[in-house]
Order: sequence, then C-alpha cells, then structure tokens
Amino acid sequence: MRDPLAEFDWTPPTRVVCGRGCVEKLGELVAAEGCARVLLVTDPGLAAAGHPQRAKESLERAGLTVALFDGVRENPTTKDVEAVRAHAADAAVDGFVALGGGSCIDAAKGADFLVTNGGKMDDYRGRAGVERPLLPLVAVPTTAGSGSEVQSFALIATEATHEKMACGDPTAAPRVALLDAELSVTMPRPVTAVTGLDAITHAVETTVTRARNERSTAYSREAFRLAARAFPRVLADAEDLDAREDMLVAAALAGVAIEASMLGAAHALANPLTRALDVPHGLAVGLLSPHVVRFNATEPATRERYAELGRLLPDPGGDTDDAVAALVGFLERCLETSGLPTALSAWDLDDDAVGPLALEAATQWTADFNPRTVTAVELAALYRSALDPTES
Repeated sequence: MRDPLAEFDWTPPTRVVCGRGCVEKLGELVAAEGCARVLLVTDPGLAAAGHPQRAKESLERAGLTVALFDGVRENPTTKDVEAVRAHAADAAVDGFVALGGGSCIDAAKGADFLVTNGGKMDDYRGRAGVERPLLPLVAVPTTAGSGSEVQSFALIATEATHEKMACGDPTAAPRVALLDAELSVTMPRPVTAVTGLDAITHAVETTVTRARNERSTAYSREAFRLAARAFPRVLADAEDLDAREDMLVAAALAGVAIEASMLGAAHALANPLTRALDVPHGLAVGLLSPHVVRFNATEPATRERYAELGRLLPDPGGDTDDAVAALVGFLERCLETSGLPTALSAWDLDDDAVGPLALEAATQWTADFNPRTVTAVELAALYRSALDPTES
C-alpha cells in the first residue's frame, strides 16, 4: 500500500550558499536581493570574534548602508524584537542581515513582521499570514543547531512569562542562508555542545513525526548521518573545519525537514524547562531525547523509522531492536561526551515539580505531532524518567 504521507507540495524558500570564507560574498548576496539599507542584527558575544565587523565590511564594499544592532539576548523575547524593530525603523532599512545563532535570526524575523505589518508579536502566533510580504532577510548562522536560517517560523518568548510563541509566514523565511564553517570555529565548547544536541534532536524527531513526508524524511536522515559523524569531532577539536561544515549543513537540512514535519515530545518537554529553570534549549532536548525515543519506539512503525537512523551508525547490530538500541546509546553518549548534566536532578527538580511542568508541556504545539499521543500523564512520566536515568 502506498504511504499517504508520500504526497507533498514544496517550494524551497531559501537559497543556501555554503563554503569556507563565503562570508566575503555577503554584500553581493544581499545587494542581489534588492537591498540598499540593511540592519545587521547580532549579539554582544560575537563582537570579540570580529564576525560583525567582517560582515559589515563585506556589505559596505557592495555599496550598502549598514546600521548595527548587537544587543540580542539568548532566547529572544518580545522586548528584544521591539528593540530590533526600533533600530530598523530609525534607520529606514529595506532589509535585514542576521549574524549569529537562532536567537539573532529569530529576533530579526520578529522585527521584520512588525516593521512591515505592524501590531505586536502575539498577532503572528502560529501560521497567521501577513498582509504585506516581509523585507528580505539574509541569515548567517555562527552556530550549528536551530536551523532557523532555512525556516519560516521565529520562536519568540513573551517578556512577561517567557512562554515561547512560534510565529510564522512563508515570506519570513530568509532569502539566503550563508553557511561559512570559519565563523563557527569561535563557538565555545559548551555552545558547540548544546547547539549540536539541538541539531541531532531535530534530525531524530523529524524522522518520526505525524506530519513527516518522504521529502522531509530524506532531509532528516542526511542531517542525522552528517551530525552523527561530525558531532564527536567538533567536541574533540574545535578547529576541525570539515566537521564544523558537516554540522552547519546538518543543522540546515534538519531545519528544512522541520518546515514540513514539525517536531515532537522532546521539544514539548524542553520548552517548560527553559522557561522555568533556564535550562539551555539544546541541552533540554538532548537530555530528554533518549527517553522520548524509548517511549515512542513501542509503536512498531515508529520503531522501524528509528532503526533506520540507528543503521546509519557504526556497528548498529543485525535487527531492528539492535539498531534502536544503537540510536539510544548514541544519543546518551552525545550527552555524556558533551560534559553536560545528564539528569534533570542537576537543576534540583523533584517529583513535586513534575506535574505543573507536564501540564505546560502538554500545551506545546510540538506535542501534537509526536508519533505517540502524549498527554500530561505521559509527559510527566518522561520527566520522571529523566530525573535520574540510572534508576529508570
């Protein structure tokens, strides 16, 4: 019988340019989008590495007028978006360049919504649609994790509650994503670890979601293959450019998969942890991913899809059970090798706190796409399994 998920209708919204040193092409790529005055959106941590200056010089060589905003915070809120919007409005820009991790790219997307269509960020929650197309955005990721450089959604938290909103429109996708491995070498090891865990979890979750299709699955599998071989290497040697490039490409491919397939329970569980306990997003999803795989793998078709990923690893064993075990083992080793906490108990989370977190996790949009139905009951059990994995 033909899989009904084989049907899809897809037009790639983002041109992807990959190559070492290709940041030097940034100016000509932005000018080709018809821009003359742009806002360069970045964060304070990148200034010391010299990346914003290098980008600004390339833009100015192409004849562009460049305004700079370098105040984006991690996990941007509506306050960050408003700050970017104000700078863009003052400079009367006709385009955005986002240089940094997913936070910078999402903040630029959010500001683009407000500059072009007005209102407040809450107005664009979900796939709301816009009256006027957004201004061109060119994304230059310096981390390999979120995949925001190829996505039409921005994740923006409310300033008051830090609840994350997914705000999207087809025109919000960056026109160009520029992947330059040289820019990612300066990532501190902890950032390399948490963003890499995010990319790997994206590849795993998009493989099995209810919304996946044949096209998205192909991207998910290739993203996992690249990340599985590259992640241990970037942790061992920050200057391994081959591995850095593989991770950038893996993150982008997984980002493309998310556009069609959405995400699952690991992300639903992670968002409350980031909001309530300030657990870094990539660490939260990486910590929960092995537990979610075990939970979902009790469903036979999902188990086989996980096995397909496990078979991409060295020595996965001979049957489906062995391949799934290889996948779970790999995910656990990624966390251990990162040198990051491997249990939620590291944040003094106890059983009493699980219930409220699970209720919040059940409201997350990604929970609806998990291959097994999850309610607050199942999500609470998953949190408990991650409190002290040695006892699960």
